[in-house]
Amino acid sequence: MASKSIVSENESALSTDVEGLGKNPAYVYLASLSSERSRRVMMNALRGIVAIVEGIEIENVDARQALTFEWHNLRYQHTQTIRTGLQRHYGYSSVNRMLSALRRVLKECWRLGLMDNETMARACDIQNVKGETVLSGRDLKQGEILALVEACNRDSNMAIGTRDAAIIGVLYTCGVRRAELAKIEVEDFNTQTGSIHIKHGKGNKERMVYATNGTLTALKDWLLLRGDNPGKLFLPIRKGGMIVSKAENSKSPKEPDKLKGITAQTVYDMLKRRAKQAEVDDFSPHDFRRTFVGDLLDRGVDISTVQRMAGHSDVSTTARYDRRPEEIKQEAAQKLHFPYKRRTLLGETL
Repeated sequence: MASKSIVSENESALSTDVEGLGKNPAYVYLASLSSERSRRVMMNALRGIVAIVEGIEIENVDARQALTFEWHNLRYQHTQTIRTGLQRHYGYSSVNRMLSALRRVLKECWRLGLMDNETMARACDIQNVKGETVLSGRDLKQGEILALVEACNRDSNMAIGTRDAAIIGVLYTCGVRRAELAKIEVEDFNTQTGSIHIKHGKGNKERMVYATNGTLTALKDWLLLRGDNPGKLFLPIRKGGMIVSKAENSKSPKEPDKLKGITAQTVYDMLKRRAKQAEVDDFSPHDFRRTFVGDLLDRGVDISTVQRMAGHSDVSTTARYDRRPEEIKQEAAQKLHFPYKRRTLLGETL
């Protein structure tokens, strides 16, 4: 039985107390995941599986039920039935994510000695569901990016305007995720080469990205205002427009001189505010990555290079952002003619 420390009030956080792991395969699996977000997503996946088995709504399955479910009793016929049930309730990508969580928990059952190898292998022998979806979000036009930058330049406070312009530049021309951007340290940025060392990429992967032209200029201007004190590259700014100083910044007991930076939520809120000021249609921070990949491919950069720049583990992920096939299909559709003419009713054209 799992201890109370396993689940937080939001039913997603795991305790790092090794003594609490015991022989709970779901706990061991979730504890092995690298981020709180991954644990939350996969916890919900396990809750969804338990809901299918029990024949109830997922809202009626809490985290404790998912953790204490007798996963080691599942056999091949059960997992195949679970797969079928999931298909009735979820899209193919959600089903495949849940099946991945299921396989991982069953593997932990084997590692913990709760299942023999053959039983585990048979139970895990379930195929992913095939399918394809259109990516959500949209590409940003060059005019929209320009409008966002101009909104920053119009800001009466130079510090806020310069910082926000530099952030937008890094998001677009370097293709970084907003969580990655929030973790960049000032020492990760080389002002001579424009290189930015992304040390905290998705899946704990590191990569180098490069700020050039306007982005590099904006970053250098921001550093002139920020100063070269160690800590995060992008710092919070008070409502009055003052950059948070050492004296005001939250200090780490281990690194008392390092300045604490902005959060990923700060980036999200800033973009919403700038979009409104620039009268740009709604977009998400991730749309910058989508535009980054699409623009590079449009300009002839080979897809493997774009994959490395974006930090994608699989080139097929990069290919999903390639908008060129859609443009080709749109041009092809124009070649078909449908002989419809607008009708006139009582002297007025409909």
